[in-house]
Amino acid sequence: MSNARRTGRPTEASGASAVGRIHPRLRVACLGLWLVAAALASRQVAAVLGSPRGEGLTDLKTWVGPNGVLHVNGSLYDSTRFTGTPFNGLALKPLTRSAEQALGWGWTFGTLLLVVALGLIAARALPQPVGRRTALLAAPVAIGLLMLSLPVRTTLWLGQTSIIPVLLVLLGCFAAHGQRTSGLLIGAAAALQPTLLLFTPLLWFTGRRRAALATGVTFATGTALAWTAMPHDSHTYWVHHLAGAGLGGRADDLGNQSLHGALLRLGLNGPLEVALFLTLGATVAVLALRRAVRCFGDGQLLLAVAITGCAAIAVSPTAWEHQLLWLLLAVVGRAGTRASDRYVWPVAVILVMTLPPRMLLPDMAALDPLRSNLVLLAAVTAATAVPFLSRTSPYYQSPLPAQYAPTAPSRFRHVPLLPCLRRVLSRPNLLLELLLLRVTYAAYSQVRLAATGGGNSAGRAEAEEHGQQILGLERALHLDIEHWANHAVVAIGWLRNLSDSYYTSMHFVAPLAVLALLYWRRPADYRWARSALGLTTLLALAGFWLYPLAPPRLMPGLGYIDTVHGVQDFSQPDYGTLTSLTNPYAAMPSLHFGWALWCGVVIAVLASRRWIKLLGLLHPLFTLCAIVTTGNHWVLDAVGGAAVVGVGFGLGYVLTGPRPAGGRRAVTAPREEAGSRAAFTD
Repeated sequence: MSNARRTGRPTEASGASAVGRIHPRLRVACLGLWLVAAALASRQVAAVLGSPRGEGLTDLKTWVGPNGVLHVNGSLYDSTRFTGTPFNGLALKPLTRSAEQALGWGWTFGTLLLVVALGLIAARALPQPVGRRTALLAAPVAIGLLMLSLPVRTTLWLGQTSIIPVLLVLLGCFAAHGQRTSGLLIGAAAALQPTLLLFTPLLWFTGRRRAALATGVTFATGTALAWTAMPHDSHTYWVHHLAGAGLGGRADDLGNQSLHGALLRLGLNGPLEVALFLTLGATVAVLALRRAVRCFGDGQLLLAVAITGCAAIAVSPTAWEHQLLWLLLAVVGRAGTRASDRYVWPVAVILVMTLPPRMLLPDMAALDPLRSNLVLLAAVTAATAVPFLSRTSPYYQSPLPAQYAPTAPSRFRHVPLLPCLRRVLSRPNLLLELLLLRVTYAAYSQVRLAATGGGNSAGRAEAEEHGQQILGLERALHLDIEHWANHAVVAIGWLRNLSDSYYTSMHFVAPLAVLALLYWRRPADYRWARSALGLTTLLALAGFWLYPLAPPRLMPGLGYIDTVHGVQDFSQPDYGTLTSLTNPYAAMPSLHFGWALWCGVVIAVLASRRWIKLLGLLHPLFTLCAIVTTGNHWVLDAVGGAAVVGVGFGLGYVLTGPRPAGGRRAVTAPREEAGSRAAFTD
């Protein structure tokens, strides 16, 4: 693997030329990324070392503590707390005393150094050709992503050793001199994580047969040595626990992202499950190795390593969260012929590897099988299905570019402030949009909940004080109609039901329907409308943080009737339905009214027929009536919602400029052109 094309190593000449002509902005960007990586590393260290006694480094303490499994006589697996191979235990025993003395700072910083080395090697292994910008920014980006990833965070928190096998494989593939040394390193990794033996056929079928033999011999020697020194433990691990199954937790636990764990979670057991696991595992392994061999021959060795590692995740009896780092390496693969499609795969991998599954998929029972096996599905997809581009493809370096609308003249000299954000005419990738929409909404929900004042009495008192302020201002302005409107609607049954239904249903249905219609028929306008909605929501979050406000229904002693949530017991500190799931004091500004007003503005601007424009403008009016009559908002909350909508549209205009006339239709397909002449046409 000394060949630069196969290893992906930048040549000395190219590296020197890249460093010799660094643009000042590129230098600043590189420094900024290194600072971000350092900040992430510092945060991880602080989280581990600052944890209360007994919470951090739990696995390490279980192994090397005074009564740890590496100290006591008897089997390593008596308590099933030790999850490594017998060779792992054999290698760790001589280090027990030093690890015990270095418990905490030494172990944590040692693990960080391993992560940094892993990022540097991965950045060095990028397939050629590598541009100057990529060569400089790859290392800090790789280290930053590793620090953010769930496997590294879990490894640091538990005090695990799962970084070592990954690092050994990368060292064997990209840094070792000679095939025997390469095989020795990969074989040692396989002795620590047995399914990494999949690298043996990869080496064999790519012409590195000495390395393949050395890998097999090293694995066999290490395993035999452990069997000789610890025969009972070896029998327990390889026979009784089927290569680690059931160690460290039940094999059907959600943390086990392997095919075996998934089948158990689906309710399969016994010989049928074993046969199906072996069949699926063999299929994934064969398909993955074929793809990895092709990637190796194409000069994408890092991608070949990642694909093989993803297959190792799937075919292992247990693949716990700290062992899933192989999937992150697959981010180097390029898929998609259009520029808008190029980011789908890396964004999906990064989101899967950095965010919990509940943020990526809604909490719906029908999605439980998908959510509980999300990392496994991503790994199997990477190993067998993602259409990675060959370096010989014309789209590898130059995907089909996006089509931009002509720049529209602005009334202001400095608008747009960001000319690089030009108006794109083509439709964005749907999967990427859905991913970002889901993650953005999940983050919004978490921030909105974190901003609640209902979690303590002081926050509740502050929110009620702000409620009195709003009520006093409305009385001064003669806008205090909430009490009258609330009781007037309650007296009419059908009107109360209609108001409640409109409040609970249209808040999400209307914006999603408008976004979907824009995406399908007006892709160019979809982008600016979506951005305005995002800016509006971001500004509203700031309002929730800065000004927690009790809505009328949660103001004691004022006599409002909560028609949606029912009667509230104000003597309880956590009164209010679902107060543990949502923020009852996120009232100013009203996003119910803000999102409705956004819908009305977009429809009024883009619709061609007057009755459709009128219908769009009626939606915020009906929403205003619903939020006031149900006691969920003050009138001034709607004023705040209108303000953030106006600022959201204004920021979009200032940053990207006016909406050009040429951006009204997407230049994509005849069907889209025909659709643009329907309801949403000018």
